[in-house]
Amino acid sequence: MKILLISDLTPHLSSLTALLQDCVSSGASVGFLPPVKNEQAEQYWSAVQLELDSVPTSRIMIGAFEGEQLVGCVQLSLAGKSNAQHRAEVEKLMVHTRHRGKGISKQLLSQLEIEAKQQKRTLLVLDTRLGDIASDLYKRMGYTEAGRIPNFALSANGKLEPTIYFYKSIA
Repeated sequence: MKILLISDLTPHLSSLTALLQDCVSSGASVGFLPPVKNEQAEQYWSAVQLELDSVPTSRIMIGAFEGEQLVGCVQLSLAGKSNAQHRAEVEKLMVHTRHRGKGISKQLLSQLEIEAKQQKRTLLVLDTRLGDIASDLYKRMGYTEAGRIPNFALSANGKLEPTIYFYKSIA
C-alpha cells in the first residue's frame, strides 16, 4: 500500500468518483446522499482541485494506492483566518468497501498528521455521524470527543442524525 500526496486529481477522477459513490452507497456520511451521479461527483472533485491549486493552498489531499489503483483518500482543510493558522479540519476520510479492514484509514490519518505538522498546524478537528464506525477509529488514533449536535445531517433514510465533534492536538 502506498500513501501519497495528490495534487492533480485529473488522472484519478474515475477512481475518485467510484470511491465517493461506493462510500455513499455503503452508508458513509460524507456530505452526499445516494445515489451520487457521476456528474455530481465530478463537480465535487473539480471544486476540490480548485482548492488544491489555490495559492496559498487551502487543502491537502492524501491517497492510498494499491498498485496504481486509488482505493482511499482523506483531505485536510487548512483554516485560513488569521487567528486560526494553527488548526485544520480532517475531511472526507474514505476507503473503498473492497479494501476496508486493512488499516488503510489509520495509514491515511497518520500521513495526514505528518502533513498537518509540516503546515505548522497543531490542532486537528473533525466531525462524524454518531454511531459510525469511524468514531472508534478516531478514538484509537488519539482524538478526543468535544461534543455532539443533534439533528445535524440528513441520512439516506430521511432521518436527521446527530454528529460528534473530535479534536486532536499534534504539537
